[in-house]
Amino acid sequence: MKKILLLISIFIYSFSAGLNQEFLEPNEAFKPTFTKNEDSLNFKLNLGHDIYLYDDKLKVFITKPEKIEITKDINIPKPVAYQEFIVQFNNLDLTIPFSLLKSKVESSEYEIEIKFQGCSKAGLCYAPMSEKYLVTNDIKTSKQEIKAEEQKVETTTDLNETDSIASSLKDGNLFLVLVTFFGFGLLLSLTPCVFPMIPILSSIIVGASKNEDMTARKGFLLSLVYVLSMSIAYTIAGVIAGVFGANLQAALQNPYVLVVFALIFVALAFSMFGYFEIKLPQSIQSKVNKTTDGKEKQGIIGIAIMGFLSALIVGPCVAPPLAGALVYIGQTGDAILGGMALFVMSLGMGVPLLLIGLGAGRFMPKPGGWMEGVTKIFGIVMLGVAIWLLERVLSASVIMSLWALLLLGTAIYLKTLTNMITELISSVLFILGVVLLVGLISGATNPLKPLEKLIGSTNVVNTNELVFQKVKNIAELELAIKNSPKPIMLDFWASWCVACKELEEITFKDKEVIQKLQGFTLLKADVTQNSDEDKALQKMFGVVGPPALIFWDKDKKEVNSSKIVGYKNPKDFLEIINKNF
Repeated sequence: MKKILLLISIFIYSFSAGLNQEFLEPNEAFKPTFTKNEDSLNFKLNLGHDIYLYDDKLKVFITKPEKIEITKDINIPKPVAYQEFIVQFNNLDLTIPFSLLKSKVESSEYEIEIKFQGCSKAGLCYAPMSEKYLVTNDIKTSKQEIKAEEQKVETTTDLNETDSIASSLKDGNLFLVLVTFFGFGLLLSLTPCVFPMIPILSSIIVGASKNEDMTARKGFLLSLVYVLSMSIAYTIAGVIAGVFGANLQAALQNPYVLVVFALIFVALAFSMFGYFEIKLPQSIQSKVNKTTDGKEKQGIIGIAIMGFLSALIVGPCVAPPLAGALVYIGQTGDAILGGMALFVMSLGMGVPLLLIGLGAGRFMPKPGGWMEGVTKIFGIVMLGVAIWLLERVLSASVIMSLWALLLLGTAIYLKTLTNMITELISSVLFILGVVLLVGLISGATNPLKPLEKLIGSTNVVNTNELVFQKVKNIAELELAIKNSPKPIMLDFWASWCVACKELEEITFKDKEVIQKLQGFTLLKADVTQNSDEDKALQKMFGVVGPPALIFWDKDKKEVNSSKIVGYKNPKDFLEIINKNF
């Protein structure tokens, strides 16, 4: 394990060493200056090497005494097409006549704001930025006053939660940053992204304790190997996503990978049922067994592989801390600090798993006949994990039928055990299985609400009240925005995204949220396939993965401060969008 960590560290370090020379800091990529003349204000934006601007993100405003957009009244250089985008490649030189300001609003002074966003040809996109300048309407201002005015240039960025976290990485103390990200990990450990890993690790510990005593030390060691492997996977995937813009986790969510991984869990389940025993190939076993602790190493290798794959396939969640770290890596090329933050965050996510290993080792009774029954129970749990993975691939009705069969099969198996508690559990599971089958016949597709088609309730909100229009690419998005008379929300969604389903089932079914969003044009970008069009859409808004919500006001201006990444409960969701809408 030490050798693996060392190799990964060397790889990341060597990677970032080259990156730091290639990618520019934001203040190097964009160099703005204002110059006040007798009859106009001049704005120059010098671009770094291989830097370009999105033409549709270039906006000019009068913000004081009142907010008025004057972009169309300014002579802006003609843009060019580049990789499905309309961009500005040359240095920007804009002239804002004072006569134009007077024609818009009469005042003794004006605050001018210029917004822009750019990217590097190497694939890194920078956060939206804005430059502000306070100008008096006095053409006789002296050179000294002009110089003093020029010093009032103010660079601001409308920061959302993700950008704030990325900014904290740039400016924060290293120790404080790592402690903060560990805290983020602890909070993320309470999300559904980590829950599926609990039965996986538990089954590993149960399987390891079949033939030997499980001490607290052994339980903690097994959990530590699993968590470290999980953390390494998150770190590598995060660094790759930040540097290349390639979402490794999203790439592994295609149907073929999910089906193969689900079959692995089915195989693990049948192994626990006693049909066969999973071992390393004999040639590898003989090499490993040459060491004194060969048997232990065999188990550790398997656990490490399972932890690594679980992080990439079982729990691919995007949350603000993860997105913030990826934005930081993408903007600065600093894979070392970004990778450290991701690794520490992953350790925080693994704390509950470490506690499970420690507790199982301390309180688990000695091996005996009872272990056979427990092992089979965890075999059933493995089948449940397999069905949970297949939810991302198969239709809802097929998944509901699989859950019903699993519950009924479990109930029948428990009936064979002569125990009052197991008989009670068996009866409950049998009833639940029958209810699922009845719900399936009635047309229901949600296993958590199998009777929703049969039982009407005034407290149940009709999900059809929120109607989303699907957009497949940038052209469709721009057309939908252009034709919308209302504020707009764009939802980046994927069928394999756990947090996306949380938003659908909890936040978007809340009555207050529905009432608020009825005043919006709702758009949805399905990025399940992770196609080139999907990647282009995500790159345009700096989205590292779903879920992400982008907002525009009724004047079709993007509201960056309302951008939401990851799951938000109804209260937090409304608190964010009520600030600007």
